Amino acid sequence: MAKVTSYGGASMVTGSCHLVEIGSIKILIDCGMIQGELWQENYQPFGFEASKIDYLILTHAHTDHIGRVPKLVKEGFRGEIIATEATLDIAYIMLLDSAVLLLEEYETQLRKALRRGDEALVQEPLYTKEHVEQVFAKKRRYAHYDEKIKIAPFLELSFHNAGHIMGSAYLSLFFKEENGEEKRVVFSGDLGSKNRLLLNQLTPLRQANTLFIESTYGDREHRPLKESIKEFNEVIVQTLQEGGNVVIPSFALERTQEILWLLHQMHQEGLLQNCHVFLDSPLAIEATKIYHKYPSELNKELGLHVSLGDDPFSFPQLHLTQRRKDSMEINDVEKKAIIIAGSGMCTGGRVLHHLKQRIWNPKNAVVFVGFQVKGTLGRDIVEGEQFIRIYGEEIKVRAKIHTINGFSAHADRSDMLQWIQKMQGLEHIYLIHGEPDKLELFKVYLKENTESKVHIVKKNETIYV
Repeated sequence: MAKVTSYGGASMVTGSCHLVEIGSIKILIDCGMIQGELWQENYQPFGFEASKIDYLILTHAHTDHIGRVPKLVKEGFRGEIIATEATLDIAYIMLLDSAVLLLEEYETQLRKALRRGDEALVQEPLYTKEHVEQVFAKKRRYAHYDEKIKIAPFLELSFHNAGHIMGSAYLSLFFKEENGEEKRVVFSGDLGSKNRLLLNQLTPLRQANTLFIESTYGDREHRPLKESIKEFNEVIVQTLQEGGNVVIPSFALERTQEILWLLHQMHQEGLLQNCHVFLDSPLAIEATKIYHKYPSELNKELGLHVSLGDDPFSFPQLHLTQRRKDSMEINDVEKKAIIIAGSGMCTGGRVLHHLKQRIWNPKNAVVFVGFQVKGTLGRDIVEGEQFIRIYGEEIKVRAKIHTINGFSAHADRSDMLQWIQKMQGLEHIYLIHGEPDKLELFKVYLKENTESKVHIVKKNETIYV
């Protein structure tokens, strides 16, 4: 019998971290950063001994699934890391960026504390660049989709395309118990919507006994992608025609590349006349390079563009602003600018500067194209806050605020149900990675539409499968 304990990503959307114990083998599935109002929990002990973990499995490279891996290494992890090659490439740049942001936040808080005389209260950074480098000095193994990896005579695992972001996978664990009974336990990671702009679709799975599944959008169906693209184009065109600017808070990974592809198409249709598009995110610029490295993961349409020598993520109006100096010069562009910047939830990064400069002007538009976790500035803006505070200044929100949900990289409840219904022998479904109200609604939905037993996992809860 296997034992699964969820130390993160249970009854919350972020911080995914699940410990699986099968016989003497300990496998940690993801080790993500906790984002939003509970971020201080990142500094708390894991709840298990890092040095006793044999394998660390990374389903994909979003921060809420990899963000505490350097902390794990810092606290003694000596095992093997297994992930797809693309995931490890992306994880490297994501974690280096995270280390820089953690150091910047520490230095900011330290300066303030020194003026108050209470610098002893300032927490050291969760980890540093050196800890990130130590992660990638560890023994690691590249997993290929649908390949069986033998861990022990009684245990094998396999990765399957999750269709979520570049390199993403869901994990299937197959093991034999002492009595000879065979079991298959599946961890979804994050699953992709069937209507993806860039990637191949989620791979079906034919058999499983137990499923741990994300529930981010377990309460709804996404808006049709064509409608979302139409709205996106209309917002861009109308704002530019009225002499305004568009600020797009965007996640560096996947969402930015999708936006670039949409703007590429708009350029080809002649809809971006006399405007400037700024990709103001060094991390997103680096992530886009990795998308060029793995053309086989792109869908047929994108793959065709690449094979014909066309760069789907570039067009004449696009400016890449690596340096902070270049970012500041965007202020000189008074109108007809589209600014793509991180962070996607407005919790830091260069987007804060652009919001401060432009969110007070009713000619401008702010377009949210991704999920906003409770407790983030992005969530406050989406929910209609009239005033926001950036860099200590209270700012009136007068810009037009648009939320376009159809671009979600997550499967909606209908997508997830269709995937689940293809699995034979599924006895138990355990819900993870969702806000409490979404989990409850998804539980009801699954109980109505499947014959499996459904349970919402609590943080630190141990489940025997």
